[in-house]
Amino acid sequence: MTPDFDFEAAGKRVIDIEANATLALKDKICSDFTKACELILACKGRVIVSGMGKSGHIGKKIAATLASTGTPSFFVHPGEASHGDLGMITGDDVVIGISNSGKTEELTTILPLIKRKGVPLISMTGDNSSPLAQFADAKLDVSVSQEACSLGLAPTSSTTATLVMGDALAVALLEAKGFTSDDFAMSHPGGSLGRRLLLLVETIMHTGNEIPLVSSNASISDALLEMSSKGLGMTGIIDDNGKLAGVYTDGDLRRTLDQGLSIPDTAIADVMSKGCKTTTAHTLAVEALNLMDNNSINALIVVDEHNTPVGALNMHSLLKAGVV
Repeated sequence: MTPDFDFEAAGKRVIDIEANATLALKDKICSDFTKACELILACKGRVIVSGMGKSGHIGKKIAATLASTGTPSFFVHPGEASHGDLGMITGDDVVIGISNSGKTEELTTILPLIKRKGVPLISMTGDNSSPLAQFADAKLDVSVSQEACSLGLAPTSSTTATLVMGDALAVALLEAKGFTSDDFAMSHPGGSLGRRLLLLVETIMHTGNEIPLVSSNASISDALLEMSSKGLGMTGIIDDNGKLAGVYTDGDLRRTLDQGLSIPDTAIADVMSKGCKTTTAHTLAVEALNLMDNNSINALIVVDEHNTPVGALNMHSLLKAGVV
């Protein structure tokens, strides 16, 4: 190792080279990009992504991104394809072939068979005069002026450019299809993302005796005892028919104290907040969070279709469930 080697300078140089390679892709988004998107949108089967070596690794990521954003896709290894896996590809599919040189033997070997099946081919290559590009129905240019590797050998800028082009395809298709966050959630049910997008209020709300509720005839003192025992920072107030009439929160208590009202003698109905925000049990938890944020409140009463309280939750409930 060279004495006093400047690791930071080397790292910054790599980032500069790869950033420039990425920005250069903008000028390569042309009619072939549109054609590639149209071929995929018209596809009745799946998008098959294939590539060798580092291109294969990038291809797996592109296939995964397409699949998770509403475009059914999977990766087929070109070496395995010529030994039986080509049967995975049907006439209803579209193939994306990835090769920086466009001459990868394992990939070019199966190109005539792909075309014989009548399968549309999209190439992602650094050489649009290569065999891969010449076979393609849509040619995506991912060429780079230089690799970030100082030896010019390790695929670096070229793989980054290919990955970015794959992302551009996936997002363009996502937007064209009107793919929504709900659609996205259906393919990401696990982890924090799934909790944020799929969890319903009914799963995390407090129910039964845990719901802070007092009657409209109760005093402020009664309401404070209920708030303290249930620990949600508020209580709902119900009328004689069990319907929600309003809420009383920590903020309401501060306003009560500012007015100098008698805590033991004042009826809660006189100081409660009417027309309060509520949610339902079948609302997404993330929507309840947005409701709280947009209205600067920390808790909600959950009501049914008859405005009868069936649950309650606060910001801590959402935090504990991993929604925040």
